[in-house]
Amino acid sequence: MPRPFMRRRVRGRPNSSYFKPAGIRMIELEETILTLPEFEAIRLIDFKETPQEKAAKKMEISQPTLSRILKSARKKISDSIINGKAIKIK
Repeated sequence: MPRPFMRRRVRGRPNSSYFKPAGIRMIELEETILTLPEFEAIRLIDFKETPQEKAAKKMEISQPTLSRILKSARKKISDSIINGKAIKIK
């Protein structure tokens, strides 16, 4: 039996929940889904430059879990930029 999912504290909310490359119609785009915990990890660590230990405490998760979430978020964002995909935050 898998371990139960632990809720993560997300304090920042995105001003916009959808980003797409300019000049490409939405029906022609693939989407990448960025979860709210991934958004929060990017916001705290990359935007606010919070150390990982403090960011993990703010999100009420362990530092290794935060590191995995951050790695996943960065991979999704880089894939979207490189391959011209839209990013949907939900």
